[in-house]
Amino acid sequence: MTTLKLNKTPSDTSAGTAKKPVRRNNSLPRDRTTAPVKPQRPQATENRDPRVREHSAPEAREARPEPARQRNHRHDGTPYENKPARPLAPDSRAPAERNVSVDARRNDTTSRDKADREGAYRNPPRRGGKARDGFVASEFDKNRSNKEAFAGRANPSQPEQPRLSKVMAERGICSRREADEWIENGWVKVNGEIIETLGTRIDPNAEIIISSYAQEHQAENVTIILHKPVGYVSGQAEDGYEPAVVLVHPDNQWPEDPELHKHNPKQFHRGMLRGLAPAGRLDIDSTGMLVLTQDGRVARHLIGEDSTVEKEYLVRVTGELTDAGMKLLNFGLSLDGEKLKPAKVSWQNEDQLRFVLREGKKRQIRRMCEMVGLQVVGLKRIRIGSVNLGKLPAGQWRYLRPEERF
Repeated sequence: MTTLKLNKTPSDTSAGTAKKPVRRNNSLPRDRTTAPVKPQRPQATENRDPRVREHSAPEAREARPEPARQRNHRHDGTPYENKPARPLAPDSRAPAERNVSVDARRNDTTSRDKADREGAYRNPPRRGGKARDGFVASEFDKNRSNKEAFAGRANPSQPEQPRLSKVMAERGICSRREADEWIENGWVKVNGEIIETLGTRIDPNAEIIISSYAQEHQAENVTIILHKPVGYVSGQAEDGYEPAVVLVHPDNQWPEDPELHKHNPKQFHRGMLRGLAPAGRLDIDSTGMLVLTQDGRVARHLIGEDSTVEKEYLVRVTGELTDAGMKLLNFGLSLDGEKLKPAKVSWQNEDQLRFVLREGKKRQIRRMCEMVGLQVVGLKRIRIGSVNLGKLPAGQWRYLRPEERF
């Protein structure tokens, strides 16, 4: 193996000496005493093909001066037409003309957007009057005052025709209270015309169309199933007893409520208590299923004059019941001078009766039992329509499920 020894030549960049910069020879040195000429893009011609570039000499580009640009001119240098001058110092007591025109144009655009969103319906209303509710005056005859326009829509001179709210309730659209609220908000059309006057009388066969805002408002209403314990009244507080609605709060919601186990569960909020009313009575000494609802359709279906929804009770009694008494309980008794509707009464076990009624007079079951020699010692409602109380514990509540119907 042969070893080669290379002798290194000492470089010029030794310690203490700096490397000289490399400079290239330039035959045309730049004149730094004057600013360089900025090249300008050629002006576009009318018949120029956008796919072909123009290559003109610098002398030709310099010969075409660029038009002066100003703040109130267009991009091509031409001034705007009929553009008002900007005020130097706007006075708060006298607004500038430009501001007035811009506001008017903005309001006009907003009103057109509202009309296009849902035809002739108004903007989704908010509490606080027609101005804040998005009232659109263009929907009415501008040649008449608003008062005359509203007065022309009501028909007080035709008392034989029913009121609009009554017709809506009879058709099962909503309750009368909801109908009055929808009419005030402008959510109801009758034969293609928006009605906003309470008490308006219409043809019973008239076409009624409800705005989507009303449908959304109605979908937000809740219906609650409560297992009322003994010692609470159904409605308003009386004689020192609390109403059953005080039990409706998050701590008393049934842990097995299917609504709690959904992907997007319904969140309880205080607004759910507004207008929440019992749909039917349950005595202070009785327990069982109590329906609390914000939906007027549910309330009318359960306690309306023409309601035929069944209510099932388990009644614990003492005393002796004869066959004749059993027949009277099923049909033949009268309360307050009115004959009761037929009922279904049978023995559940040796000391408990099963009642199925289609009406709900005050303390009806207790008074019926007294007429045949029985005394009620316990009463529990277990079913309303096709909705059962089930395993719901006393003092707890749950939401009415979407698939459930009374």
